[in-house]
Amino acid sequence: MNQPALRHADSLQSDWQPNEDRLEGMLQTLLDNRFLPQPDSNNVFVGDGNYRAVGTEFLGHFIRLGGLKPESSVLDIGCGIGRMAVPLTQYLDADKGRYVGIDPVDGGISWCRQFVAPVYPNFTFQHVDISHELYNPSGKINGKALKLPYPDRQFDFAIMTSIVTHLPPDEVLVYLSEIGRMLKPGGRLFMTAFVVDRVAAANENGRRDPRLAFNRSGDGPCWFVPTLPPLAAVGFDDGFLDRALERAGFRIALKSLGHWRGQDAGHYQDVFVAERRGMSG
Repeated sequence: MNQPALRHADSLQSDWQPNEDRLEGMLQTLLDNRFLPQPDSNNVFVGDGNYRAVGTEFLGHFIRLGGLKPESSVLDIGCGIGRMAVPLTQYLDADKGRYVGIDPVDGGISWCRQFVAPVYPNFTFQHVDISHELYNPSGKINGKALKLPYPDRQFDFAIMTSIVTHLPPDEVLVYLSEIGRMLKPGGRLFMTAFVVDRVAAANENGRRDPRLAFNRSGDGPCWFVPTLPPLAAVGFDDGFLDRALERAGFRIALKSLGHWRGQDAGHYQDVFVAERRGMSG
């Protein structure tokens, strides 16, 4: 039998319950707003899927699953060409809310600086020249020694969508440590991943995404797709990311498995929401 798709801590459920009708109305208005910045669909940095629809969907996840509030200070790691940032311009409070997006690919950052930041001054974007064999092979910063350019305890909410799906395990540990350093106690990390458990590995229900026929890599926690470059899609043993989050000072508030594995879910990748423990946590 499949494992339960959702584990949700009671504290996260009770302390932030958005008005669902109002939220649905806001998301639909966002989808219909033709004046929001949007890159050309042929831009190589845009990625798969409908730019506006995917960003709007994730804004709903950030609010419903992650408890994101309008007055939050947000760090978006791997912000790309602003797919998450543009919807957030319609939600974060212009005076109290703040957004910082970073990415190793300068093209997406340049677009965001040109089309988003001038209109929304509480949104900033920074190119961080992190080396990645697929996306930034000539980068000067080794991901194993990453130190992001922000002080401790600066942010309420961190976003890592489709980031650990392209990282080796040692770099995942570094990223999580850095996020733990920069989040305030009680701050939350919203992270997506591919968790390879028995059901996903064996495709037990026969409905797994056929593009993600993961094979284990040696004795480590990684799973790769044999037909793709290793870092094009990275899965991890069930439990690896849970332990990595705990090690970085987080408490897992939500672990929700996605429909890439062939089971019903409201999102594609697997989702973790983790809360930064306080000094005594």
